[in-house]
Amino acid sequence: MFAMQIKIKYRRSVLVLVTIVSTVFLLARCVSNQGEDKNGGPKVDEAITFASYTTSEKCMSCHKEIYESHGKTAHYLTGQPAGEETIRGSFQKGKNEYYYTPEILLSMQKRDSGLFQVAYFKGEEKKAMRFDMVIGSGVMGQSFLTWRQDQLYQLPITYFTAADQWSNSPGFPNDKVLIDRPATSRCLECHVTYAERISGPALEPTGFARNKIIYGVDCQKCHGPAAKHVEYQTQHPQDTNAKYIVNPAKLSTQQQLDICTLCHGGNIQKTKPSFGFTAGKNLSDFFSIESHNNVVLNSSEIDVHGNQVGLLKASKCFKLSQAMTCSTCHNSHENERGKTEVFSQRCISCHNMADKKLQTPTHIQVNAIETNCIDCHMPVQPSKSIAVFLQGEETPKTSQLRSHFIGIYQEEIKKFINKNK
Repeated sequence: MFAMQIKIKYRRSVLVLVTIVSTVFLLARCVSNQGEDKNGGPKVDEAITFASYTTSEKCMSCHKEIYESHGKTAHYLTGQPAGEETIRGSFQKGKNEYYYTPEILLSMQKRDSGLFQVAYFKGEEKKAMRFDMVIGSGVMGQSFLTWRQDQLYQLPITYFTAADQWSNSPGFPNDKVLIDRPATSRCLECHVTYAERISGPALEPTGFARNKIIYGVDCQKCHGPAAKHVEYQTQHPQDTNAKYIVNPAKLSTQQQLDICTLCHGGNIQKTKPSFGFTAGKNLSDFFSIESHNNVVLNSSEIDVHGNQVGLLKASKCFKLSQAMTCSTCHNSHENERGKTEVFSQRCISCHNMADKKLQTPTHIQVNAIETNCIDCHMPVQPSKSIAVFLQGEETPKTSQLRSHFIGIYQEEIKKFINKNK
């Protein structure tokens, strides 16, 4: 009898122990799987390194058309190694100089060892600075970075596309050569897909490994690091259910917006080192974005180049929609810049032009209004942050960008109607 009681207690103890172990195991599985998307994307807390990524070229074997079209977009071209084929400005004599004053000259030169911005004072060479990285696709302009050990610095001269001229870099003085402005990792984060940091835990300044940079905004900026995806799909070509990759269309509305907000959300402040956020994660885990939605539309500080996502979210179109995101209007795989009719058709997909509410006196005046909603409701306006001094001019020239606040701009409407009578 006593032995039987011992056996019963023993069995109960084993059952309790097995139950506890099983529960712990299941909890561990739940925790370890937390943050994975439905296709097996990266976990929220998964460490991201250069080895997590692949090259865009490896995407081409399965996605050739998308790869080729995306390669022509401003996103893809926004960060590149510097070279004659990537720098838009001229190195020809007579077109390669910028005078700050009659005595201070900066000359863009080809030398045996590379391409340089060379500073002269009274005809004497003072400093030669190598073009190492191009920032910007050239649609508006290009700025340039140079390596000093493991850190990047912005060069004093920029190429300004609208004038097809060299100019001083935005925010730089126009009467002296500034050479000590570091390119922060936060800046780099929006022009390359990934850069491996080699400095300490401080957020800034950051040192990077020169040979561990994925230039431009490539496929992985929106789909997440793809090394595991490429490895798996190569080994399992028959599996058409993509693994270890993020499909943005399957993310929540906020997570889709987060991908764009990273670079189009204005001056959001990071709380963790750059390049930690990837598609499918929550931006708020990496940035302080409390003020992101507090867009004051009548503020003189609002910049069409700044908080574009915030401007969109302040729009009536966005507020009345349950699922509007940037990709509602933008196909990130295609270069659609300047195609007002294409964007207008996307407006009409939500706004039926036969609706009596849209039969306004203004709309009636416009012929073929369905081909251009954009110029009236999202007009091009001057940027406050992209302003440069051209050679010999005392007033800065600004880049023109389309506002992402969808609204009614009376003055722009008048201009449009007068132009299209």
